[in-house]
Amino acid sequence: MNSNQPHTLPPDYFDAVYRANTDPWNFEASAYEHAKYADTLAALPAERLYESGFEVGCSLGVLTEMLAPRCRHLLSIDVAEVPLQRARQRCAHLAQVEFQRMALPADFPSDRQFDLVVLSEVGYYWALPDLERVATALLAALQPGGHLLLVHWTPPVHDYPLTGDEVHDFFLAQNGPNAPLTHVHGHRAEQYRLDLLRRN
Repeated sequence: MNSNQPHTLPPDYFDAVYRANTDPWNFEASAYEHAKYADTLAALPAERLYESGFEVGCSLGVLTEMLAPRCRHLLSIDVAEVPLQRARQRCAHLAQVEFQRMALPADFPSDRQFDLVVLSEVGYYWALPDLERVATALLAALQPGGHLLLVHWTPPVHDYPLTGDEVHDFFLAQNGPNAPLTHVHGHRAEQYRLDLLRRN
C-alpha cells in the first residue's frame, strides 16, 4: 500500500488525465500494450465463448474490441466519459458490446451475472478497502466456473494506492479448494503480471 496515496483515485483524476491527452497510456500504438493484449487473449480458453463478460476500465475500447468476439454480450465500463465516447465509436460495429459510465464500487451492476470478468490495469487505482468491496461484489456476480482475468503493470506508481502485485496477491489469497477461486494460469512479463482464476 502507498502511504503517500491512501485513497482511491476519484473520477475527476481520470477526467483530467484525458483532458490532457486523448490516449494517455498509448493504448492504441504501444508495442508493450499490444504484446500484453495478445497475452491477455491467449490466457482465455480458446474453445470457450462467454455468455456475459464484464470489462472494468475499458478506456478507449482497444482491448474491448479484441474481447468482444469471445463474448455473446460484453458490458464495458469506465469512470470517464471522454474515453467512453472513443470506445463507443471504435466498437460501433460490435452489437454485443454495451458501454456504461460507472465508478466501482459505488456503481456496481449488482443485477447482473457474468462468466468472465476482466480487470486490466485498473485494480491499483482503488485503496484496499474499496478493492475489498469490489472483490466481494465481483465474486457474488461471477458464476461458478466463470473466469476472473487480472492483468496489471507491476512497478510502483507514486500516485496509485496499490501496486499490480498487491492487487494480484489479494485475489490469489482467495484461491484454494475451500476458497472462492482456483488459480488456472499465471504469467509474469518484464513489467506486468497476468493471472487467470476460476470461480469455484
